[in-house]
Amino acid sequence: MFNASSADDAPQPPKVLTTPLEISSNLRQLQDSHDPLIITFHERSQRFQSYLIKVDRDSASIALDEMIPRDGERFLLAGEPFRVEGFHEGVRIAWECTGTLNIEESEGDRFYTGEMPTEVVYHQRRNAFRAALKLAQLVDVDLDGEKLKAPIKGKLLDISATGCKLRFDGDIGGNLQLGQVYDRFMAALPFGKMTAPVELRYLHFEEKISTTFAGVRFHNMSGLVQRQVERFVYQLQREARRFDKDDL
Repeated sequence: MFNASSADDAPQPPKVLTTPLEISSNLRQLQDSHDPLIITFHERSQRFQSYLIKVDRDSASIALDEMIPRDGERFLLAGEPFRVEGFHEGVRIAWECTGTLNIEESEGDRFYTGEMPTEVVYHQRRNAFRAALKLAQLVDVDLDGEKLKAPIKGKLLDISATGCKLRFDGDIGGNLQLGQVYDRFMAALPFGKMTAPVELRYLHFEEKISTTFAGVRFHNMSGLVQRQVERFVYQLQREARRFDKDDL
């Protein structure tokens, strides 16, 4: 059996971003991809979730969506410092917040505004190129195996040599377990169906759009499947480069 090279997942040394351009562009990636953020207050074990909903380089300000659960607001009001951590395509993006955030409300939505961080830790966790699919070209997938009562149908959002990101309609969190290996993951690639075991590494239900996002890592792939994945990633890379040239 074939495992993706450990070098693909070898952590890279973290970088500290300090220029407003670098910081705002990386924060905007978190915002545009609607990547969930984890907020932890110093000396407290509870974790809260939020999202970046605004990044303004001109005013050096950001806005965070209402925390889940909301009782974290009392720590905000007390001025307690906290850490914000998000992941975008295998990159950890984190920063410390020691300033005051203002709690605001607009049309019934609560959010927090404050200064853009002056330092952001950027940590590339893996080397494997992750190719995103265009919305019109999303690939059908089935997640199945002995641990599931029935296959769960979804869409492939992006893929690398070591794993992929998936989208499912509705809240399927009750059927899945983080760290579990599901032995029959199937994706209808343009040149044929691939089947491989996968390990569930990430799971998030976005209530506003009634959609579950999942991240899986390929597990004990055969050489044939590995070549299928590499061929598909290369095809997406080539299309992305051609698209970029057309844009220019």
